[in-house]
Amino acid sequence: MYRELWERIRPYLMIAPAMTGICVFVIYPILHLIYLSFYKYNLINKAKSKFVGFDNYIQIFTREDFYKSVVNTFLYSVGVVVLTMILSLLAALWLHRKSRFNAFVQAGMFTPHIISIVSISLVWLWLMEPNLGLLNYVLKMMGLPPSPWLQSSRTALWSVIIVSVWQSVGYYALIIAAALQSVPPSIYEAAALDNARRSSVFFKITLPMISPQLFFILIIMTIGSFKVFDTVQIMTGGGPNGATSTLVYYIYSYRTTNIGFASASGVVLMALTGLLTIVYFRLLSKKVHYQ
Repeated sequence: MYRELWERIRPYLMIAPAMTGICVFVIYPILHLIYLSFYKYNLINKAKSKFVGFDNYIQIFTREDFYKSVVNTFLYSVGVVVLTMILSLLAALWLHRKSRFNAFVQAGMFTPHIISIVSISLVWLWLMEPNLGLLNYVLKMMGLPPSPWLQSSRTALWSVIIVSVWQSVGYYALIIAAALQSVPPSIYEAAALDNARRSSVFFKITLPMISPQLFFILIIMTIGSFKVFDTVQIMTGGGPNGATSTLVYYIYSYRTTNIGFASASGVVLMALTGLLTIVYFRLLSKKVHYQ
């Protein structure tokens, strides 16, 4: 009897530590965030906090600065995901070639990913300094006009995108390079016997074979780009004129003045991220080949 009871409860006991962590650090914060979104919450005097229903959500969808932060977030996400995916794939294809220097190149490409984003942002702030920065110095040497980089509303968001792409390319290139290593050489040998063109081999063999890793990278990068904050906070502070104010930074800016409004904005961000993930799975999961 006791043995049968132990066999029944053992699986639940094994997962209990992990489920406890998920409940405490994931499920409870989400539920509390949703709870706060229906209140006008006062951190200093909780007695003055009151239930306002959907007023915070109504206020969100009637503010122009919210829509601007949504557009900035989508533009940032598209720029980072597309550029990182393309550059990582090209870098992985180059690393896939057998070379004695590949180990050093891989280490160099991976280094930006493990460096603190604060250090990276400060270095790029110096590089993009309009008067004394290295990038404008190089542009002048090439006979090109200098760029305002972070000082202009037209170029600030693209400047932040460049920094994020530079930091991420090496990490995702190594993931794709590892995926390329797992492709059976016999498939390429068969394609060579059929005199298949390189473009056909790439699009009909290589990409389908590494599609699970590419799909994983797409999901991870999209979710990560929607949560961007550190780079924006350090490099631009959401400016100039709100040109780099993303959703997370928008939420951060209301963290003390209106907790309920910030919580409602967080719920909207969570919903957008979840919706986009569902769309990805609906549209792309059938095109992923799991062998």
